[in-house]
Amino acid sequence: MANIRVVIAEDDPQIAEIQKRFLERVEGFELVGIAHGLKETRDLIEVFAPELLLLDIQFPDGTGLELLRELRAQSRNIDVILITAAKEVKTLKAALQSGIFDYILKPLVYERLQEALLNYQQHLEKLTALSALDQREVDRLLPRSHTSEPPVVSNRLPKGIDALTLEKVQQVFAAETGSLNAEEVGERIGAGRTTARRYLEYLVAEQQLLAEVSYGSVGRPERRYRSKQG
Repeated sequence: MANIRVVIAEDDPQIAEIQKRFLERVEGFELVGIAHGLKETRDLIEVFAPELLLLDIQFPDGTGLELLRELRAQSRNIDVILITAAKEVKTLKAALQSGIFDYILKPLVYERLQEALLNYQQHLEKLTALSALDQREVDRLLPRSHTSEPPVVSNRLPKGIDALTLEKVQQVFAAETGSLNAEEVGERIGAGRTTARRYLEYLVAEQQLLAEVSYGSVGRPERRYRSKQG
């Protein structure tokens, strides 16, 4: 994948320089220009057609939100990460309605910008690799909240999967760092091996658990399960 072309639009030259240095530390991105006003930003977008714009909100000749709306009205093929001191909810709402990719509050720290850039890079890679969409792919592409919480299981569970039993199995692996077989899980949740295996295979299909084949001392294969977080 070619480097992602980036324009920085920031009215403060010192802050723009910090963004430039941070950007240079993330592989796969190419800075093609720095603008300190909206007119200069428009010119750089016209000349270089960047994929990504790092955009402030306050400029001497207007606001970043005005430019955002203008870009969307022109159907410009450019994504935007806002980097701003604006903490008002109405500003965030307006930015989201204009289709920003991310919203970062100042003072800017490298780790947060790096996270946003890597997320954007992965987003483009996923889009490039797709030939058709299903709901799971759509869910993977849409922005998700920055959280380490485990995925919430849908209320519409398949036949044979009970929410309470499923939660018990999830709790077993939340406290377990090693691997377990179906019989061991069944003992912990008060269910038979066959029932436990059904729930375990469901969680494997939902990508919440990993399954592996282990061979005992007599060479008999055994299917064992462990958390993806372990």
